[in-house]
Amino acid sequence: MGKPDIRVATFAGPGAKPKIETVPWPAVPEKAALIKIGACGVCGTDQHILKGHWPKPLPWPFTLGHEIGGVIVEKGPELKADFMGKPLEVGSKIMIPPLMPCGSCDYCLHYPQTANKCLTPVYYGRYLGFDKAPHLWGGWAEYVYVDLGMLPGTKIYKLPDDMSLRLGSLSEPLTSGIRSLNRARSVGGFNWNDTVVIQGSGPIGILAVAAAQEMGAGRVICVGAPEEPRLKLARKFGAEATVNIEDYKTADERIRRVRDIVGGFGADLVVDCSGHPTAGPEGIEFLRDGGTYVEMGQFTDAGSIQTNWHRICTKDLNVLGSWAFTANDLPLGVEMLYKTRNKYPWLEMQTIYPFTQSGVTQAVEDAMAMRTVKSTILPWPEIAD
Repeated sequence: MGKPDIRVATFAGPGAKPKIETVPWPAVPEKAALIKIGACGVCGTDQHILKGHWPKPLPWPFTLGHEIGGVIVEKGPELKADFMGKPLEVGSKIMIPPLMPCGSCDYCLHYPQTANKCLTPVYYGRYLGFDKAPHLWGGWAEYVYVDLGMLPGTKIYKLPDDMSLRLGSLSEPLTSGIRSLNRARSVGGFNWNDTVVIQGSGPIGILAVAAAQEMGAGRVICVGAPEEPRLKLARKFGAEATVNIEDYKTADERIRRVRDIVGGFGADLVVDCSGHPTAGPEGIEFLRDGGTYVEMGQFTDAGSIQTNWHRICTKDLNVLGSWAFTANDLPLGVEMLYKTRNKYPWLEMQTIYPFTQSGVTQAVEDAMAMRTVKSTILPWPEIAD
């Protein structure tokens, strides 16, 4: 009996509904693997792409989804270990990141701390079109294909054997938050027992609430909306207080409220995970003089806004950008999730959807409407937990 065809969701362009295609089971050469997907999240980047906000050309139609937790079902004999040297076997649980630096361009060789700006990266769930065989290049599918012979920049990371794939699928977005905090730490802007304000209560913001605590924050405050399900969950993750932007409707009201909560001279560190253009001018007013502001939410161009740079100068601030992560950052996210798997309600972030046309459609719509924290598609639910 032959191997079954594989179902994969594709999108024809911004605003399009998913179409479930079937493709044949691929051959798996020496440096390749076929991975059965247990869970894949709906990221804010996926939403921006479907809204038409992505600033670069995209190879429509293609398969979205890059927050992948899966299991190797076939692999070639030369694919023996993951990027960190951990042995891989059929049955190994893994995750693959969307952005995979090539390892050989000027940024990768000479500026490894900013290898996330690689000149020739491999991108899963974004820049590999459906027309490229074997047509399995994103996480909203039953299987995803990796091939280090075809795409040498490909990275695979082994997950602990007893880690659920639902939990593993959170490692990519958590790592983005960890890197933003490490960016602040690199300039002395994040120290033990500091007060941290997180702007944004979506999945990245809530993950950043947890990451800040694990990395030494003394107090964490989260600014966002709505109360249900997001701010309530932020408090479950350890936010000392939350500020609902639906209750405090103006920037001045929010600034006063945050500074009342923080007390003293203001927060030591503010991290924007919201991606809203107004967050920056507002967030710097949460800070004490000499504080640090990290912008990690503007992953796509959400527009510009007038900013008074005099405030940055006179407050003597550090202002940093943080974009995605490097190949060496990802193990930090996997390790943090695994060590704290019973400390935080990680899986409460996820609202589960089946891998059907209606299920994928609903997952995206609910994420865009902020009815969920992290819409998560389970192509093979029996292996997800």
